[in-house]
Amino acid sequence: MSESAPKNAPASAYRTTLNIPDTPFPMRGDLPKREPLWVKEWDEQGTYKKLRDARRGAPKFILHDGPPYANGQIHIGHAVNKILKDMIVKARQLEGFDALYTPGWDCHGLPIENAIEKLHGRNLPRDEMQARGRAFATEQIAQQMVDFKRLGVLGEWDNPYKTMNYASEAGELRALKKVMERGFVYRGLKPVYWCFDCGSSLAEFEIEYQDKQSQTLDVMFPAADPEKLAAAFGLPALSKPAFAVIWTTTAWTIPANQALNVNPELEYSLVDTERGLLVVASALVEKCLERWGIAGRAVATAKGEKLDHINFRHPLAHVDKGYDRLSPVYLADYATAEDGTGIVHSSPAYGVDDFQSCVANGLKYEDILNPVQGNGQYAQDFPLFGGQPIWKAVPVIIDALKVAGRLMGTSGITHSYPHCWRHKSPVIYRAAAQWFVRMDEGEGVFTDPAQKPAKTLRQIALEAIEHTRFYPENGKARLRDMIAGRPDWCISRQRSWGVPIPFFLHQDSGELHPRTMEIIDQAADIVERGGIEAWSRVTAEEILGAEDAKHYTKSTDILEVWFDSGSTFWHVMRGTHAGMHHDEGPEADLYLEGHDQHRGWFHSSLLLASAIFGRAPYRGLLTHGFTVDGQGKKMSKSLGNTVSPQQVSGKLGAEIIRLWCAATDYSGDLAIDDKILARVVDAYRRIRNTLRFLLANVSDFDPATDAVPFGEMLEIDRYALTRAAELQQDILAHYKVYEFHPVVARLQLYCSEDLGGFYLDVLKDRLYTTAAKSPARRSAQTALYQITHAMLRWMAPFLSFTAEEAWKIFGQSESIYLETYQTIPAADEALLAKWERLRQIRDAVNKEIENVRAAGTVGSSLQAAVTLAAAPEDHELLASLGDDLKFVFIVSTITLVAGSALQISVTASSNEKCERCWHYRADVGADTAHPTLCGRCTSNLYGAGEPRAHA
Repeated sequence: MSESAPKNAPASAYRTTLNIPDTPFPMRGDLPKREPLWVKEWDEQGTYKKLRDARRGAPKFILHDGPPYANGQIHIGHAVNKILKDMIVKARQLEGFDALYTPGWDCHGLPIENAIEKLHGRNLPRDEMQARGRAFATEQIAQQMVDFKRLGVLGEWDNPYKTMNYASEAGELRALKKVMERGFVYRGLKPVYWCFDCGSSLAEFEIEYQDKQSQTLDVMFPAADPEKLAAAFGLPALSKPAFAVIWTTTAWTIPANQALNVNPELEYSLVDTERGLLVVASALVEKCLERWGIAGRAVATAKGEKLDHINFRHPLAHVDKGYDRLSPVYLADYATAEDGTGIVHSSPAYGVDDFQSCVANGLKYEDILNPVQGNGQYAQDFPLFGGQPIWKAVPVIIDALKVAGRLMGTSGITHSYPHCWRHKSPVIYRAAAQWFVRMDEGEGVFTDPAQKPAKTLRQIALEAIEHTRFYPENGKARLRDMIAGRPDWCISRQRSWGVPIPFFLHQDSGELHPRTMEIIDQAADIVERGGIEAWSRVTAEEILGAEDAKHYTKSTDILEVWFDSGSTFWHVMRGTHAGMHHDEGPEADLYLEGHDQHRGWFHSSLLLASAIFGRAPYRGLLTHGFTVDGQGKKMSKSLGNTVSPQQVSGKLGAEIIRLWCAATDYSGDLAIDDKILARVVDAYRRIRNTLRFLLANVSDFDPATDAVPFGEMLEIDRYALTRAAELQQDILAHYKVYEFHPVVARLQLYCSEDLGGFYLDVLKDRLYTTAAKSPARRSAQTALYQITHAMLRWMAPFLSFTAEEAWKIFGQSESIYLETYQTIPAADEALLAKWERLRQIRDAVNKEIENVRAAGTVGSSLQAAVTLAAAPEDHELLASLGDDLKFVFIVSTITLVAGSALQISVTASSNEKCERCWHYRADVGADTAHPTLCGRCTSNLYGAGEPRAHA
């Protein structure tokens, strides 16, 4: 029955005889009001624990939570991340796995220190910083937990992991010891990324590149060995003063220059100019002269190798005796003729290549000049520029060079430059004694020869990547390239709020105490009892004894936060939450984060697991994109294009965020704005309305007594179940590989096309007009009951509140998540093919009926009398439905005739309309006791009931 009564039509006397469906499942979701009640119920009833109890002994599925940072309210990116994790865990739970999910938080590190310094001032004592850090992180976690739970995320909320838990802090120290035993940890003076705002070194994956405005300089270094320089160029003597000219974009490094680099294979020219004899790469002579605005000619050439160890002087040597030092030439391949002058100035404290070149040529660590302090200022006693911040000193340095007559030229440039990803401020390379994890060959401190692997950490990690599944696949190349090219990992930081590096260094030699490995165990025990604060209070005398303590200094360095989170597979999954890992192989089935974590958590976790176990800690890596606005722009408060998950939940419901997240292809950026959310609301309503129809029409169905065996069901019902089984197979295949947007698309299409547009449309007449307990109606209800079971499970991973709400009305168990996917009975594929063709013919008939309706000939499809000519194959298929064919087409009469092709004729029926079923039939009034009813309605109400076999 496809039409509804006009608004002002008189009530039918037979309306009460129809099987009018009803359900307590409301049409309006009223999500903002109802969802918090579900969150409260899940919390109070311990739903997550019940899920674990229900799956005890089942195969495990473990998604390890990459800990969000305990600082600030969650944003829409956090919501995406947590919802994706929740959908995956719930899908695996429904598949029958013991799907564990323990949320976590990253609690140490600089952002919290910065927040506390803003609130309480800088230079707080370590004890106070640690106490305030712990209290601050605790507050932030409580706030974030409320918001995460509000999104419908189920997990072990009553026992999350926190990197600041005493046991986690202690476990991290034991992980450090293990990495040391395997030979990967060493101490070295090396240039590392240094952020002045952080006041600490940074790891490679804490760096991002942004454009920066700088000044280029061409600077003259006077020859200190003119005779050697003349000989190198094959000249008896130099006719005038000579200079090596360098080009740089970092003027602030010039005061710390200690060498020059030339390429041994390049040809260099000695160019005679009004400024003297200038040494530059031959390939760049013309460009250089043009840039400097002078004329000149090359008087001699020489290979770079001839210039090796020839001395020049610092360009400010004649200005201040503090700069009166030599700058020898060292050979280096990284000096090229691509730009500049082909000669690179070398400040070994401020560049990795410079450092390696100078050390390789005999410069001792203690002789390396390092005047830039951790706060970004030159040391107070540094000549000419002491106490000045390096960025502000650039114009002062340029002026000094100009006055000294050593500046050939300067100009502005915009170039890509490393920045701190937290502060967005430019960073520098700065030499500092730090602790490193070694990527390649070399010796570590306190290596246990029995545990040292045969391969380097880089080799182990690259092999581990080959054994990891990536979603999407392009993540593999990204992580592999990062591991292949990364330098050694600097794991020490000069901060207070973090896990201590429990080392004691000899005051003279700088060597570690011989009992260091025992001390780490001792420190771990102390921390496990009292947290990092307890270790801070411990004195050298208490650990080493009075005599040793005189000669050793207690390190105040901490482990960087990527070591915290990167080691959680060790100190959480095998420690504080030991049940949350597989007994063999990688601890987790999946790590899931934004694609920036290829350089972050994925990266550090891989390195530490490779160092400790020789493999990755995960079997699969899934990455998602970032959230952007509807125009694809990055979200920012200044642009006013941010979307607050708290506000959306309060206005539309968290279910709408969940559905948006599921419906969006997360492999790219996820666009969201009010218009997009409005479309999601419409999609949600369509799914909810379909679900409401299903629930209403099985409200009087008891499967124990009313179910019809599959073989006895009407043909269209068997087709509907077969189609549902086919769809479920498709949906579960997508769930297996963590794809949700195809599932949402198929579910929406299924609701609108398969159900609303066809099966339910056809079914209404049988459901409403046949006897309530008739085999025909019970057959339909059996199919709807099975479809409802299946559909609730399909949607439960993403429409979690709605599925649970419906399950309370429909299901037998306490929660939908205690269930597993439905086994749907299905016929052979021939039935699918047959009904797909019937639906195609039905679409053609409906189109013709619409044309006639538009012309005003008929009012509804039931008023139509259809004559259908069909070719033999179609004729046989249509005829197989017998008299039930008219129900498939929702017309009152249909005449089937033979033909060579499909031809459709539609006219208005000349019969009377039945008051109860609205069909136009010749037998309306045949029963004088019911003059407004047709024969099928009187039979359904007072007789044996009409026979139905197909539809």
